Amino acid sequence: MHNYWPEFLTVALVHLLAVASPGPDFAVMLRQALSQTRNHALLTATGIGLGILVHVGYSLLGIGLLIQQSIVLFSILKVMGALYLTWIAVQCLRARASGVHVEAGPRTSQSGFAALRLGFLTNALNPKATLFFVSLFSVVISPGTPTALQAGYGVYMALATGIWFAMVAIFFTLPRVRRGFNRFGHWLDRIMGGVLLLLAGQLLLSTVSGSEPLSDPSPGMDQ
Repeated sequence: MHNYWPEFLTVALVHLLAVASPGPDFAVMLRQALSQTRNHALLTATGIGLGILVHVGYSLLGIGLLIQQSIVLFSILKVMGALYLTWIAVQCLRARASGVHVEAGPRTSQSGFAALRLGFLTNALNPKATLFFVSLFSVVISPGTPTALQAGYGVYMALATGIWFAMVAIFFTLPRVRRGFNRFGHWLDRIMGGVLLLLAGQLLLSTVSGSEPLSDPSPGMDQ
């Protein structure tokens, strides 16, 4: 087991840099933390962590390599991800002036399952995450590493991702932090919607331009 510590530390470092980078996960998490209850925000963070297991699962099964090599399959994944991000962006852009109002308390109309599903689908449908995990399992992690140990890496990354976004949720649900953001009101929702719309447009543009799946061993998973 001690022979795999350098590999695990490399995986942990690359994953940390990737998960901390700005992208759809962070944008959605920020909006949840500022507009929903802390419990709902934590459920979204849990959903993002669970989404990681989807990428780990198909990477272990070898399906990820097929997606990476197939322009058609990867294009379909990008379109699905772009459409989902567009749907979230539209919800943000439709925010009214009372969208984020600390004094009246955060909105609670969202169900717990919806909060969990939001985080899960945002991560699971992120094609950048697909590239990251396929590259990680094909380049950084040795083919000779036992499958059980590779699965352990995956579980670690899912837990680390969930914990990271749980920390984001806790920080941005602090009353003082919320009050600081409250002055922007519904404009914060609209800014988040614009960011997500740009990300969706980038995905669709890369699909139309016929760009092929990347082979870079360390693409950012949350860009």
